Amino acid sequence: MTSRARLSLTALILLAELAILAWEHFHGGVRSHHILNRSDLPAISNWWGTLLIPVLAWFLIGRIQRRVNVHSGETGAPSRLPASIVAGFAGALLFGVLLSVSFTSGHENISSFVFQGMFVLAVLLPVYRAECLLGFVLGMTFTFGAILPTAIGSLVAAFSAAVHLVVWPLLVRLWSWFRA
Repeated sequence: MTSRARLSLTALILLAELAILAWEHFHGGVRSHHILNRSDLPAISNWWGTLLIPVLAWFLIGRIQRRVNVHSGETGAPSRLPASIVAGFAGALLFGVLLSVSFTSGHENISSFVFQGMFVLAVLLPVYRAECLLGFVLGMTFTFGAILPTAIGSLVAAFSAAVHLVVWPLLVRLWSWFRA
């Protein structure tokens, strides 16, 4: 992945965000979302997405780019994305869309189950990776704006990183220590 591809993807994501905001503007105004969906808490405007989404995309695509380059042994030459990165992005994107659709269609039971399932998946899969966070945020941006999915996705990513980078290695060491 080249710097040009990084810039192109970030620009494409920014254009998609601007298209969402334009659609909202001409269909009743740009929405705001209350924290935790409670009207007594502050509301966050979707306009913040024009700043957050491109910055987040630039940063996360850069992290993906560095990981691809490290694993392929290259420092700047273009390379193909591994299937695991594409699958992680696509899976998180679909997960975000599923959560958004179940919430907006009034199926609170399904959205609650999917939300809780995120933490189960965070234990089983390395969803702390950049492609997963980017896919999740992009999948939920149309429904919830950019701020809330980024906050939720970051929380789940931090939980997953703690489990995969600290807890699992500690359990493996403890298990090998008990076996010895």
